[in-house]
Amino acid sequence: QVQLVESGGGLVQAGGSLRLSCAASGRTFSSYNMGWFRQAPGKEREFVASISRSGLSTYYADSVKGRFTISRDNAKNTVYLQMNSLKPEDTAVYYCAAAPVNSRDSRAYDYWGQGTQVTVSS
Repeated sequence: QVQLVESGGGLVQAGGSLRLSCAASGRTFSSYNMGWFRQAPGKEREFVASISRSGLSTYYADSVKGRFTISRDNAKNTVYLQMNSLKPEDTAVYYCAAAPVNSRDSRAYDYWGQGTQVTVSS
């Protein structure tokens, strides 16, 4: 069992930056691949980025590639999402999730956080 708690969301102007954190409970964090997803109002949840257990392999959605960076600190049971050059279309609730595989597919993820709101103003 893994419990996930996101933080770091907020309101930022276009072009600004935010860093999201996701703290995991339990002693098995390093055995999970981690992902970030987002859901904007009226839209389906979409993949943002994922990272393997070791941190050596990452995937990104095309829409965030070059602007967002996912990382993890297994000693702190935390995964991060550094978001730079934010755009109004990045506005969404951001969720972190844990999975047994490193995947872009939300169906692979067993555990989800409650989400944190990111709002980018133009």
